[in-house]
Formats: sequence, structure tokens, C-alpha cells
Amino acid sequence: MSQRKEKVAQRIKEEISDIIHNEIKDPRIGFLTITRVELTPDLRFGKVYYSIMGTDQQKKDAELGLESAYKFIRRILGERLTIRYTPDISFRVDDSCEYNLHIAGIFDKIDQERLKKKGADND
Repeated sequence: MSQRKEKVAQRIKEEISDIIHNEIKDPRIGFLTITRVELTPDLRFGKVYYSIMGTDQQKKDAELGLESAYKFIRRILGERLTIRYTPDISFRVDDSCEYNLHIAGIFDKIDQERLKKKGADND
């Protein structure tokens, strides 16, 4: 990824996070974290990945809230960015955090079983 593209992606991530947390009053978008932004080489299109902890219903509500606020977010983003075109963005759920927690849980379970087995062998 080019250095400019990385800088613009990082700036978009910061600005969208700020807009969501400070400008939008929709309760459906509660505790949502922007995890990363991927841009096309021409900076015209981007995917904004977000993570949200909660029930499936809370995740669905957050998705609906982001869809509802899309035009507002893009307009404010366009005002804040100093680039020729405001990228057309789409929001995507980033499940990597949940996956990492799941894997960590599996490793913890394996460690506990090893400790139990080691304790049983020492008896």
C-alpha cells in the first residue's frame, strides 16, 4: 500500500470514529469501534470495518444505524478531509476480534486441561 493511501485510510478511520462517537446520536450505534479502512488505489472507494461486542440483535441494530447515518457520515467526512474526492464508503463487520477471543478461549481451555493432567500425573 502506498504511503499516501495509508495516511488517507488512517485519517478516514480517525474521522469516522470521531463522527460516530461525537456527532451521531443514534443509540443503535452504541459501542462500536472502527478497526480499519481499506481504500482502492485511486482513493475513490473504501471499506470501513467495524467491531461491536454484543448480541446478534445489537449487531444488526448497529448495522441499520450505520446505514441510516451513511449520508451524514460521508458529508461530514467530505468537509473534514482535504482531498479532491470523498471516497464512497461501505461499512463491513470485522469479526476478527470475536475470532481472536474464541481462539484465546480455546488456548485457555487447553492450558487448563494440561495443568489438570500435570497435577494428576504428579499425584
